[in-house]
Formats: sequence, structure tokens, C-alpha cells
Amino acid sequence: MSPTRKDLFNAAENFCQAFAEHKDLEYILSLFSVTHATSVIEYGDPILAPFLGKEFIRPRKIQEYFELLASLVSHENVKFSEYFADVEAMKVSVKGDGKFTWLSTKQSWHETFTYTLDFDDELKVVKYQVWADSGAAYLARIDNGK
Repeated sequence: MSPTRKDLFNAAENFCQAFAEHKDLEYILSLFSVTHATSVIEYGDPILAPFLGKEFIRPRKIQEYFELLASLVSHENVKFSEYFADVEAMKVSVKGDGKFTWLSTKQSWHETFTYTLDFDDELKVVKYQVWADSGAAYLARIDNGK
């Protein structure tokens, strides 16, 4: 039996909440497919931040993405809303909102971002795409205390 719209919503909500609630990396990685090729990409120019514009493919590289992100940026008060599911394409897009801090400079910014999550038939993430405010991340990263 094919997953329903509700099944997709639940899988997407579970993934998003894992991020928002700072679940451990092992748990987040368990939400990715082990039967299909997987990838993560956060769109943007890599000159702005080292995790942007590069597709992280396969479990080991996806783990590197999350480890790199956690070593550079923290987040709090992240909330998700406006989930949109396409059952035929097995995709969910969702809007997120939260406060982010570049760890080395302690500079924070508030942003609204989107995720698009592609799922396999077992409701595991196959492709995780992020569109966020890469300019704000860059400015927080280069802050020189002025």
C-alpha cells in the first residue's frame, strides 16, 4: 500500500521536529533511506558558508554535513508550518522559522527558510533540500565586533 498524504505529513513533521528539538545525529541519520541513494543540499554560494552549495551524497557525507553545520551554527526556537505534500512525487515542502547563531562570532539572526523533503516508499528521506538566508549567515560569520 502506498503512503498517504497523512503519512507524508507525519514523516516530514518527525524529521523537522528532530531538527528543532536537537535530536542526536544518530537519530536524524536514521530518518534517511538505506535502500535508495540519499543527498543533502543547502542552496547558496559556498563562499558565504562552507556548508552551502555542495551536495552531500550518501550517509557518510550527510553525516559530515550535519557535523559541519553543528560546529558552525546553533539554532533555537525553530518552528515549522505550512506543510505541503505531493503524494505522487513523494515530496513535502515546509516553511521553517527560527533564531540562528554563528558560534565563533556569537552573532545571531532570525530567518525564515524552507525544506523540501523527498521520501521513499518506507517514508525515509531520500533528498533533503534547504533554502535559507545565506547572506545573513555570511554577515554573522564575518562579524568583526563592530
